[in-house]
Amino acid sequence: MSADLLEKIENRRARIRRTVEELREEISRLGDELAAAEHALERLEITHQTVVDLTTEDTLTPAGPLPDGYRDVLALFTQDGEGLRAKDACRALGAGTEPRHVEGMRAKLKRLVDRGVLAEPEPGLFILPRPTPPTPEINSN
Repeated sequence: MSADLLEKIENRRARIRRTVEELREEISRLGDELAAAEHALERLEITHQTVVDLTTEDTLTPAGPLPDGYRDVLALFTQDGEGLRAKDACRALGAGTEPRHVEGMRAKLKRLVDRGVLAEPEPGLFILPRPTPPTPEINSN
């Protein structure tokens, strides 16, 4: 082999080694940036969910005001004494009946059940709670 050919090979090896090292450093830096961005996103997701939970907790009580979306849903139940399923509520409100809409509605209805605004006498069926009749007192004389 000629000395020129060996020198060319050595130069190319040196260039490729530098490229490999630079790429490894960039991958390491990008990995660190990705981890930091994922951590920031996770913290924001938790903060967002906490704010939503606290806001919902404060506004979804029978005595407190309900947000517009919940008032519209609740109005359906004052018109229908038989109760509704999530898909029926979606249809009545014109919200669409795709699974994402139905699941979103079901989540709202479950929140209203958790707050005592609605009842779920059987899985998936939501109604306004019926007042319990007073129990007659038994006179033991």
